[in-house]
Amino acid sequence: MEFKGYWREDGRIGVRNHILVMSSVACVNGVVEALERMFPQIMTIKHAYGCGYGPDDLSLSLKTLSGMANHPNVGAVLVIGLGCEVLKPDYVAGAVRGKPVETMLVQTAGSRATIDKASAIIKKFAAKLRPQKREPASVSRLLVGLKCGGSDAFSGVTANPALGIAADMLVAEGASVVMGEVTEMIGTDHILKKRCADAELGEKLQKLILEHEKRVKEALGELAGLVIAPGNIDGGLSSITEKSLGCNAKSGSSPIVEVVGYAEQPTRKGLTIMNTPGYDVDAMAGMAAAGAHIIVFTTGRGTPLGFPAVPVIKVSSNSTAFKAMAGDIDINAGAILDGEKSLAEVGREIYECILATANGRLTCAEANRMETFNCLKQGLTF
Repeated sequence: MEFKGYWREDGRIGVRNHILVMSSVACVNGVVEALERMFPQIMTIKHAYGCGYGPDDLSLSLKTLSGMANHPNVGAVLVIGLGCEVLKPDYVAGAVRGKPVETMLVQTAGSRATIDKASAIIKKFAAKLRPQKREPASVSRLLVGLKCGGSDAFSGVTANPALGIAADMLVAEGASVVMGEVTEMIGTDHILKKRCADAELGEKLQKLILEHEKRVKEALGELAGLVIAPGNIDGGLSSITEKSLGCNAKSGSSPIVEVVGYAEQPTRKGLTIMNTPGYDVDAMAGMAAAGAHIIVFTTGRGTPLGFPAVPVIKVSSNSTAFKAMAGDIDINAGAILDGEKSLAEVGREIYECILATANGRLTCAEANRMETFNCLKQGLTF
């Protein structure tokens, strides 16, 4: 199978061709927001950090921001900093390959002059990207993130196993899929261990899951068996193990070929596990920074959440959520419960939606401009 995307000079391909304007430190978020108002067609990344924290968090923020700046869905990038911060724009820009990139410091000219100069740069970028056309590429070039959030008791019955079917179809085409949310694998480490391509990898994954479980128990004590949101409980889930079983279903049945760190790009084709928390924004940021072209996000309770420069496809587990959030959810896996479609049919629908999205069709989150970004810190995050 093929799709049409934007080839980059470094040999990668993107499914979007965005201009990305990002802050290196929170102090200049206002400047980035001003540019966003002036140029609504651009993508922006603003975050709460960039200075005033330790080396581990600095390294994590740099990896995440650099991954986004170098993302294949980004055709050009402008990084704006203040001037005295720890995480300087040049650090982020230094990771960019095969596309135009520029940096600016507000302390050298002030916010108003920076906005004026940045406007000229954005116009220059737009003129360069405008003539670029989509060209054919194999589906095997795709990296797709697998995510669930606002889960309910039906998530593990409809939306997640349907996504698992789509994931297996992608892997069969030679593509790559990545699943995070290690805190939502607690209680299922023995199951996932058996799915690993070799014993050494199985031990690595099991150790990672057990480490997360230990941290949760140290933090929550007797409540560690829950680690689920109030909405999950309202939706019928009883424990983290029950939620984990449903969460794992979205990975399909393919062997796990690799375990990578947060925001770390997979090196092998197939199903990869990434060390992310379950928290939606942080988990998506890790997969996106690793180069995920598209993220498929299943939900039982419903959420409008999107992500900058990365299309997010929403799949509801039930028809009630789909109807309540009309215009926010792309696919209704509740049709399985309603007896209107089979699990296999919805799995193929998700697969075909991924291809249509790769070819340029906007997702609901894109059309509604629901982009949200966050830089993960080292503290305990569920």
